[in-house]
Amino acid sequence: MNAQSAEEQPNPYGSRPTTPASQQHQPDGASTEGGSPSSDSAQKPRRRTRIVHLQRMKDAGQKWAMLTSYDQFTASIFDEAGIPALLVGDSAGNNVYGYSTTLPVTLDQMIPLTRAVVEAAPHTLVVADLPFGSYGASPEQGFHSAVRLMKEGLAHAVKLEGGVQMAPTVKLLTDAGIPVMAHLGFTPQSEHGLGGYRVQGRGDAAVQKLVDDALALQDAGAFAVVLEMVPVAAARAVTEALHIPTVGIGAGPDCDAQVLVWTDFAGMGSGRTPRFTKKYADARSLLREAAVEYASEVADGVFPSEEHSFLE
Repeated sequence: MNAQSAEEQPNPYGSRPTTPASQQHQPDGASTEGGSPSSDSAQKPRRRTRIVHLQRMKDAGQKWAMLTSYDQFTASIFDEAGIPALLVGDSAGNNVYGYSTTLPVTLDQMIPLTRAVVEAAPHTLVVADLPFGSYGASPEQGFHSAVRLMKEGLAHAVKLEGGVQMAPTVKLLTDAGIPVMAHLGFTPQSEHGLGGYRVQGRGDAAVQKLVDDALALQDAGAFAVVLEMVPVAAARAVTEALHIPTVGIGAGPDCDAQVLVWTDFAGMGSGRTPRFTKKYADARSLLREAAVEYASEVADGVFPSEEHSFLE
């Protein structure tokens, strides 16, 4: 029996991606005690990003990036890249389950996705969306849903949509030790009530409403506020009014942080993408070309070769 067949083989169905701590890079300012990078951070074991680190970066004027993730492989890759925070978004409805909106996503669907991301991203703060129908009825409903995301999904924080009307829910959760990221502007769970995907916060009255909502959520204990699809001036006004970080998605450059859906930023989609996204890679073409080459090699008898076979 040759060495190839004698040795234990890797799991053929994929295995959890792991990266030794010595190979990890510390995200700038995200995991240092003082909130700023140290000269020898590459030699120090990297710790998990915490909410306090995100706040320190805002206080220092240092912007940070966030991405969505729904599985172990993207979570591991983004963790290795030093992304300080990941969002297990209900956008999984569009990007995992194939729904046309986020509305059908259930709490039971969010929990295993969240757990997979947390397990694969040991240095990253993981925020999980409370899906539509899991918190809107009462603060108590939101509490029980958030507890499930943290106990069963291992989330470090939860995100919910809505303005001042959500302040009692935010307060109940944060008083119970559950960190909450708020979400204003265009709120996808309310797309039918908003008349579709439309920019929010246009006009002086709308800007003031955004500011008032954000302040109410901050006072209730939210640690950050996502601003989606709002004009630059509106996002700037909210950012300047708050002492907690703002996270923009289609909200211009003045927010304290930015978040993108990973399938948009990696070029996985085949149709139109929102104006506010930027394609940093063409992963769809790369995977398609790999699949075409694989199928061709199988058809031509090229794969598997001796190199990929057990000869004894």
